[in-house]
Amino acid sequence: MVAVLTVARAAAGLSDDEVAQRVADGQTNDIPVRAARSVHEIVRANVFTRINAILGVLFAIVLTTGSLINGLFGLLIVFNSVIGMVQEIRAKQTLDKLAIVGQAKPLVRRQSGTVALPPREVVLDDVIELGPGDQIVVDGDLVEVSDLEVDESLLTGEAEPIAKNIGDHVMSGSFVISGSGAYRATRVGGEAYAAKLAEEATKFTLVKSELRNGIDQILKFITYLLIPAGLLIIYTQLFTTDVGWRASVLAMVGALVPMVPEGLVLMTSLAFAVGVIRLGRRQCLVQELPAIEGLARVDVVCADKTGTLTENGMQVSEIIEFDGAAGLPVHQALAALAADDARPNASIQAIAEAFPTSPGWVANACEPFKSSAKWSGVSYREHGNWVIGAPDVLLEPSSAPAEQAERIGARGLRVLLLGVGDLPVDHPDAPGQVTPAALVVLEQKIRPDARPALEYFAAQEVSVKVISGDNAVSVGAVAGELGLSGDAMDARKLPAEPDRLADALEEHTVFGRVRPDQKRAMVRALQARDHTVAMTGDGVNDVLALKDADIGVAMGAGSSAARSVAQIVLLDNKFATLPYVVGEGRRVIGNIERVANLFLTKTVYSVLLALLVGLVGLASALFGTEPLLYPFQPIHVTVAAWFTIGIPAFILSLAPNNERAHPGFVQRVMSGALPAGLVVGIATFTSYLLAYRGSEATAVQQIQASTTALITLLTTAGWVLAVVARPYQWWRLTLVICCGLAYVGIFAIPLAREKFLLDPSNVALTSLALGVGAVGAVAIEAVWWARGAMLGERPKLWRESATTTMTQR
Repeated sequence: MVAVLTVARAAAGLSDDEVAQRVADGQTNDIPVRAARSVHEIVRANVFTRINAILGVLFAIVLTTGSLINGLFGLLIVFNSVIGMVQEIRAKQTLDKLAIVGQAKPLVRRQSGTVALPPREVVLDDVIELGPGDQIVVDGDLVEVSDLEVDESLLTGEAEPIAKNIGDHVMSGSFVISGSGAYRATRVGGEAYAAKLAEEATKFTLVKSELRNGIDQILKFITYLLIPAGLLIIYTQLFTTDVGWRASVLAMVGALVPMVPEGLVLMTSLAFAVGVIRLGRRQCLVQELPAIEGLARVDVVCADKTGTLTENGMQVSEIIEFDGAAGLPVHQALAALAADDARPNASIQAIAEAFPTSPGWVANACEPFKSSAKWSGVSYREHGNWVIGAPDVLLEPSSAPAEQAERIGARGLRVLLLGVGDLPVDHPDAPGQVTPAALVVLEQKIRPDARPALEYFAAQEVSVKVISGDNAVSVGAVAGELGLSGDAMDARKLPAEPDRLADALEEHTVFGRVRPDQKRAMVRALQARDHTVAMTGDGVNDVLALKDADIGVAMGAGSSAARSVAQIVLLDNKFATLPYVVGEGRRVIGNIERVANLFLTKTVYSVLLALLVGLVGLASALFGTEPLLYPFQPIHVTVAAWFTIGIPAFILSLAPNNERAHPGFVQRVMSGALPAGLVVGIATFTSYLLAYRGSEATAVQQIQASTTALITLLTTAGWVLAVVARPYQWWRLTLVICCGLAYVGIFAIPLAREKFLLDPSNVALTSLALGVGAVGAVAIEAVWWARGAMLGERPKLWRESATTTMTQR
């Protein structure tokens, strides 16, 4: 006789007094749910930034001149810090709340009873029960084992499950593949093996993102430009002009301030943080922030059928007994199998609901369900070896019962075979020869929101592959109801070679009888063909594929192991939430690309102006020619940034945007910002040269020359905004028009002209400025069309109405 459960010693739980004593001694598993930065760290990180330091120094320099109006750019320090802090704190609170909802709750055995507790309430020496799909939350030693297999790949990289015996050590971060058992906690809290790994893995972070990496590359490039341009402008303004130190200092600061892309990093962080908050309202937990961006770049979604496209719950629809099985106690056997399964899956739970009264048979041995084997069973002392599982696995696929099961499965139903084996279920060759007794037909409901989600992906040119462990014909029937075309393929016929496997994946859409290791191989084969793959799933059999996919998406009601390795957890268990995550990612990517174009255009033309003015000043020092004062004071560049960059960038960064994400962020941004910035810089410098009256110019003439250059700058930079805002919708066009009218208002109001040091009264110079600005606008328009041709994209003036759209609300 083989005992169903092996017990090394009495695995009694702790008493309430013992738990209280351990809590008092600090022997708890009280570690942060998420290793997010504290509020203090968030404040410090947003205030003490490199950009704020640069602006702070320049602000202090301006204050020494006594010109407070020219120090308005110092408000950027406040805005950058406050907006960044508020949004990150809000995102942190959203993530923390959702993480508590979605965390694994282990079954803890205590003398007062067995209860599911949050991981932080586990204490040293607690006895924790284990079943398939359970995550091991603290380190411990096994005290009970029943065919227990543990996957430690997240810790060791070893993909094969490890069979465990009583006394073996288990580590936090691993999870149960099959079987059941219990272990006693030996290390909790920060002492647990995976605690520090988990802390690093779940930080609120924006790293490892193509978007962030691209911005970092751009900022490094800008830094190299800033150093020579800044040194040149400092030298020429302080030592080659003869207008006094105050005017020279203001000109120098006016040149340096716009070179700093002060809002670019802020807007990127803001867009990500708002994305977290918006998705949190849809019960979507983003465990790694770059997943928002990554899912927007996905072009293949591998979806598990059960729990993803269909509801988790099932019900017994029909029991079909075979003629040759007359006299076999089919209903009693089903009730016994359901009663003796310590960790029933959805199919066994449905059978237990249909046959709730156990016959009380005495079990000799049991074999839990394994995804790789596709069957489970129990050997009973006087009633034989009963097995239940996939008909085409327990029987020859060509047998009459297996073919009957396949015909039923073709209607989209799940079919299990109940039979009697000639070998004990724990025999190495089990189940041996199986005598079919009955077919158990189970109904699964298709999620009502699955079809619209699949239609969305089809409209967005995202391929969907349905990958399931169920019968291929049954899976194909469900896929057909959801509008997915193509024959279903039995995964047992899939080639093992990666290239041939990738070919099969390109040709077929639906796959049945897929083993867990095949799911992983399929993900890797698609990635080898340069696809960005998202994998959705809810069971322990999906974990390997979830971990290897570019983006893993788990259902909140799924196993804790699946949730622990996924980057995104859909706490509402709705597959239809996925398109909203894609849309949010596209909003982030598309809007940051627009914003980056605005900020980097400003940096390019500011550096160019500084270099041109500096070179003229250098020539004056070397050859005695006329020196050139920088055209703008700090207030001018502050005003210029208000409505050409700052306010519109803020609005555009948060606006709805469902345009497809394109690869090559750096190339796309620089291909727009670099030529546009050159045009703006050259046009502005030309106007200034034509209006400049030399070092002998009066204060009024100098202000008029600066105003002329500013009008040209606003005209050309405003056209850059008009181009970046395309394709137009009513609100985008309104935004562009309102920003233009804001500058008209500033120039029209006498008090504003006085405070902002503007003088457009010289009609000839103002006309000159507008004329040069118009030429610059035409050049920027030409650059926009040429850029579209270079990138292989058809430029669009107006947004086309989409047939299928899912906007962020």
